[in-house]
Amino acid sequence: MGYESFIAKRYLTARRKQAFISVITVISTIGITIGVAALIIAIALITGFQRDVQDKILGASSHLMISGGYAGEDLSDYEAAAAKVRAVPGVESVSPVAYGWCLVQGALKTEPAVLKGMDLEAEAKIQPWLRSLESGTLPGPGAGPREGILLGSDLAFAIGAGIGDIITVATMSSKLGPLGLTIKPKRFQVAGTFSSGLYEFDSKTALVPLASARKYLGLGDRVSYLQVMIDDIFSADRYKVSLRDILPPVFITTWNELNQSLFSALKLEKNIIFLTIALIVIVAALNIIATLILMVMEKTRDIGILIAVGATPPGIRRIFFYQGAMIGIVGTALGTGLGLLWCLAANTFKLIRVPVDIYQISHIPFRIMPLDLLLIVGVSLAISLVSTLFPSHRAAKVDPVTALKYE
Repeated sequence: MGYESFIAKRYLTARRKQAFISVITVISTIGITIGVAALIIAIALITGFQRDVQDKILGASSHLMISGGYAGEDLSDYEAAAAKVRAVPGVESVSPVAYGWCLVQGALKTEPAVLKGMDLEAEAKIQPWLRSLESGTLPGPGAGPREGILLGSDLAFAIGAGIGDIITVATMSSKLGPLGLTIKPKRFQVAGTFSSGLYEFDSKTALVPLASARKYLGLGDRVSYLQVMIDDIFSADRYKVSLRDILPPVFITTWNELNQSLFSALKLEKNIIFLTIALIVIVAALNIIATLILMVMEKTRDIGILIAVGATPPGIRRIFFYQGAMIGIVGTALGTGLGLLWCLAANTFKLIRVPVDIYQISHIPFRIMPLDLLLIVGVSLAISLVSTLFPSHRAAKVDPVTALKYE
């Protein structure tokens, strides 16, 4: 340990005649602690919310959607297109989907919903929420007295439907009647219910086997789109370009394009919160400046003696630099521990609960990423160290003759 760090530690821990400086030092440390803890909690909250919503959205939808033509029409010759997509490295699965809006009528009331037809057995192998149903079983072709249907848990609750109940699904027919398009009703038997964790999906979705949906929706040998899952969701744009080169003219949509406004808003909110709460650390850093300036004024005689016995200006500068650095390091360490402890407690006891129908999740999860944590710690330490530059420079400029003139 050099004499600079030894003296800096003594100045911070020894009792002083001016207790006011000690109070400011404690306030500076507490300010940095609170600022760092608040930053960690806020960033963990935004990151946890974003990741949780993202995982649930992707679990209930596809990474890429391929539909026919540039206007998003139904896709013909989809089997050949699916074979080409499966041959692309990194593609995990390709599933045809028949899709259409409908009205679902149960014992209590009628609700608008999306009717989706897909290979449910194949989808259950890659979708955990479909593999572990909330109740019932997957519907199969011709199962029971009527064709089976799988309802989202919130949709089933809203219309008052349970396992084995008969419900009516109505959609617009493609045939024109005297009054325009006619209603095309069909009865299904509820085979089971699912819960993906995404309220918007669970309250608006009904699933049936692909063959049933194609027949009911009048698609013939076509499907609405191909649902593509890839190994790296953040490379969706790159896959989009690659698939356009090997497929005929099709319309390809990525998951981030479908939810661009939501994730852009969350990213902007995260940046704004970081900059706003970082002001707490900056205010605490101003207290460090005040502490060190007062310290320089109090220790002018000591500085003069040190210079007189051979201490150099860089050595004097390092003494006060180390003092500010110690305050910053202690405050940052305490704030990091406090922030991480709060995140752990909030996740364990689910402290912050929110309306599931608005936010798609029942409680706010806290998730701090390693890079975010390093950024917060780095910014806090950088602000603390920068705040020491002016006071330490001023201390190094003390004239020993003036400092010891009246001694």
